[in-house]
Amino acid sequence: MKKISTLLAILLAFQCVYSQADEPERILMKPALLVIDVQKQFLPIMSKEDQDRAVEMMNWSIWIFRQYGLPVIRVYHTSEKWGPKPGEPGFEFCDSLKIEQSDPKVIKTYASAFNKTELNNLLKEKGINAVFLCGLSSVGCVLATYMDAANYDYEAFIIKDAIISHDAGYTNQVETIFNALDLNTISYMFKIRKE
Repeated sequence: MKKISTLLAILLAFQCVYSQADEPERILMKPALLVIDVQKQFLPIMSKEDQDRAVEMMNWSIWIFRQYGLPVIRVYHTSEKWGPKPGEPGFEFCDSLKIEQSDPKVIKTYASAFNKTELNNLLKEKGINAVFLCGLSSVGCVLATYMDAANYDYEAFIIKDAIISHDAGYTNQVETIFNALDLNTISYMFKIRKE
């Protein structure tokens, strides 16, 4: 009887170890919102109607991230040749955008927010492994940041209707090609993540 008990204990232990090895590792998504280049100098390139719609959706995106206690990171563009330079009025985000001065700030000189900036270090310090993108331009800096995110081991998502460019048709194509997520889907993802 003792041999049978020992054999059963060994079989149970083996089954336990074997079944744990077959279970996929569960990775919790730790997201941040990147609000990219919504600067006063660049907005006039976009139509007023597209600006209003996109900024409204960016504000809703910011609101959702704040509801779940998730970071909102401001990304600004500058360049020696084209500006705008920090301190100039055109460098600042539009007044209707609901950012806060306490939101981390990254200044970039290349299209990608990752290229030669402190963004990667900032995200790693916060334990972030996924970035959600809104802002402009959908065919420029948003797209470059989206494409570059994989090089830094981040999952990247574009937020539908919260990106903008000089041509709404181009923006629609970017949203379609890269499966932009609507805010209902994002909110549901965060709800599941929290449970």
